[in-house]
Amino acid sequence: MNLDRKEFIEQFQKRTKRLAIDVIHFSKTLPKSEEVVIMKRQLLRSATSVASNYRAACRARSSAEFHSKISIVIEEADETLFCLELLEESGTTIHTVVNPLMKESSEILSVMAKARKNTTK
Repeated sequence: MNLDRKEFIEQFQKRTKRLAIDVIHFSKTLPKSEEVVIMKRQLLRSATSVASNYRAACRARSSAEFHSKISIVIEEADETLFCLELLEESGTTIHTVVNPLMKESSEILSVMAKARKNTTK
């Protein structure tokens, strides 16, 4: 099933917002140690930035502005993925809990990298 551009944008905005909300809920389950609080803050910042910058990219006034905002989305999605990896590999959370968030972050990263590649600066 092929989506038209408007439908894709709407669905992807919902998808990036859902990731942010899922990360918010996940973060509430994390322990309260000092190092985890620091990682959690960074995770929340990057995951919510994915959604807000994708939304901004959709309202870009030029190809250059779109490219710039999508680049931020890619960077923040990668940072979200990295934070989730740190939480898992440090033993703070288990793979089965964090895997869906990692998978979604990775998929968003992949789609946005392809979108950026298909635009001009």
